Amino acid sequence: MTSHAPSRTIAIVVLLALVTSVSGCAVGPNFRKPAAPAVDSYTRSPIAGTGAAADMPGGEAQRLLAGRDIPAAWWMLFESPPLNALVERALAASPTLLAAHLSLRQALELVAAQRGSFYPTVQGSFAPSYQRVSRTLSPPLANPDQFTYSLFTAQVAVSYTPDVFGGARRQVESLIGQAEVQRFQREAAYVTLTSNVVAAAIAEASLRAQIAATQEIIGISRSSLEIVRRQFELGAVAGIDLAAQEAALAQLQQTLPGLRKQLEQNRNLLMVLTGRLPSDDSAEQIELASLHLPTDLPISLPARLVQQRPDVRAAEAQMHAASAQIGVAVAARVPQITITAAYGGTSTAFTQMFASGNPFWTMAANLAQSIFDGGTLFHRQRAAEATFEQAAAQYRSTVLTGFQNVADVLYALQADADSLQAAVAFEQASKRTLDITLKQQELGAVSYLALLSARQGYQQALITRVQSQASRFADTAALFQALGGGWWNR
Repeated sequence: MTSHAPSRTIAIVVLLALVTSVSGCAVGPNFRKPAAPAVDSYTRSPIAGTGAAADMPGGEAQRLLAGRDIPAAWWMLFESPPLNALVERALAASPTLLAAHLSLRQALELVAAQRGSFYPTVQGSFAPSYQRVSRTLSPPLANPDQFTYSLFTAQVAVSYTPDVFGGARRQVESLIGQAEVQRFQREAAYVTLTSNVVAAAIAEASLRAQIAATQEIIGISRSSLEIVRRQFELGAVAGIDLAAQEAALAQLQQTLPGLRKQLEQNRNLLMVLTGRLPSDDSAEQIELASLHLPTDLPISLPARLVQQRPDVRAAEAQMHAASAQIGVAVAARVPQITITAAYGGTSTAFTQMFASGNPFWTMAANLAQSIFDGGTLFHRQRAAEATFEQAAAQYRSTVLTGFQNVADVLYALQADADSLQAAVAFEQASKRTLDITLKQQELGAVSYLALLSARQGYQQALITRVQSQASRFADTAALFQALGGGWWNR
């Protein structure tokens, strides 16, 4: 019996591990995915398109194609090589994306570490010692005159806590849920990064166009000022007219530094988004006229949105993790079983540790149940249940926000199209008014107030058209982001 005890001990422990891991139940609720909202539209009234078209780049009519999937590289629909280069560089060099990836890797390693609790723990030890006993004590050696000796002890210990009620499995399930949270947060970082790069590039193009428009108005104002100066020298206009023209030109010139400051700050943002320092320079420069407006916009079905939005998926995974923690809390309240076994040998001679009579072994089991803990375990379970309800509420809030984002962008696209059409008409009318006024100024047929009014009207119309044109590009990009960004197609 003694010679077979170690092998029997290990066999019993392994057998118990296999039996409990296969047949053990798991306390606590089983997580169920929330159902998608039962709606067939994002808006109160159907939106089939985005309004009228304007006769200019970026003024094309757009169609909403329900049920179509979003491409992974949706930014390529703008057909801008500089924009594509900026996005690709950001994906390759962004520290934010790298940090999100490393957070996921950490979460997966924690899952793997927790899975180790499913198996027995085996530890080996070897303890050599050199000792001396008191003369008044019986010496442990055969020679009664010898009081110093060496002692060698080696053993293998096995301990195992069977997961009878599934507490360890629920803990692994919770960590898997947390890893899923990190996974979808990584996808959210990907979508946010690409969207921010596109938005910053469109903002740069808009600022460049606004600067060019302001410089055009300044050029017109300078030409007009020269005419007023000649008329003043001939005595055709008063000095106050000349001063008013000079003040108007100075006011126009004063708007340029603010626009240039915004442009430089936007360039700094693009450098940081692409993993570079603000002092670095980039060859990619985006012009508004070089961007192509996507005319066919894929619109995912509402039932698919909860599967495509990474923030919604992360909130769902957080619910899953919180649900599993309820099981962990329940398992802590039921009996805990621990099995231990050890086999070893000890001798005063290294080579005799496992000689006849020197080996030893033990096998024990322990069953522990909390009898009184002041309600600690009960309230921990209640806290876990409250955490799950909180996660469920946050999930519902995230879903509502996601649907709101899509609806807001759809209405914005419709308004952008109408706004751009009106802005183009306003610009054309203001330009005709300014041209007529300038010709009349040369003939001395209009006052300086009429000229100032016509020039200010054209300036406002020109800037408004540029901003409306940029808004269509920006809100088109926002639609792809609101629908999830196409990360599932990478």
